[in-house]
Amino acid sequence: MTTSLILEGGTFRTIFTAGVLDAFLDAEISFPYTIGVSAGAINACSYISQQRERTFRTISTYRNDPRYMGWRNFITDKSYFGLDFSYNILPNQLDTFDWETFRNFDGELEFGVTNAHTGMAEYHDALTMDRHCTLLRATCALPVLFPEILVNDTPYFDGGLADAIPINRAIDKGYKRHVIVLTRPPGYRKVTSKQDEWVMARFKKRYPKVAQSLLTRAERYNETMRQIEALEAAGDAFVYRPYVPINSFEKKPKVMKVNYDMGYRQTQNRLQQLQTFLQG
Repeated sequence: MTTSLILEGGTFRTIFTAGVLDAFLDAEISFPYTIGVSAGAINACSYISQQRERTFRTISTYRNDPRYMGWRNFITDKSYFGLDFSYNILPNQLDTFDWETFRNFDGELEFGVTNAHTGMAEYHDALTMDRHCTLLRATCALPVLFPEILVNDTPYFDGGLADAIPINRAIDKGYKRHVIVLTRPPGYRKVTSKQDEWVMARFKKRYPKVAQSLLTRAERYNETMRQIEALEAAGDAFVYRPYVPINSFEKKPKVMKVNYDMGYRQTQNRLQQLQTFLQG
């Protein structure tokens, strides 16, 4: 197969992605190259380790646990998300991640991150990630909610800042056809928010390139969406999108299940179309 799999982030919007990927597992569909950004990378992990429902289970079970998310975590981790709990205790003790299957994956998995010094996207091999999930922390490190995460002594932030949907990385790797899982509904376009402006002001002195990246993020995101829509129209991209907007910080397990089912059922309903696309 010469098709890439590209996974957008979006915090708990990616519950939709979890449904899509579990349907892929059920249909025994895999890809030679997968790239994930932010929470899209979290979903990629359980997909590559072939642990059906693990992403949905961990998020829906621990979403409202203060060890997972909460302001008290700033005391110990300087983060709204409990870093040790989420990226160490949870995968290594509470809901065990299958590291062996993950590392033996016969393909390529990359995570996109944003270099805090340059503001540019970098793409790292995820299959060599340590058991404390340092690279996964880095691609999920939303400014303010996370501290910068050091990988080989270089500070990184959320990969979505520099390259939210890394279609061009897949193209540069030589892939001409792409399956893309988005977490925004059809026609979505990003605008620079007041929150973005606040973060820009906060980071302007310490990490000016990150602030600059935030300034142009909406424009770059929208250009990527136009590119994806053109690829889709040309028959070179097969795209999954939620039909309706999903709350990035959804709290209700019942709503999470609805969002998960939306992804799973959409994939099941389009399975024959996908298989035809993959054979093309």
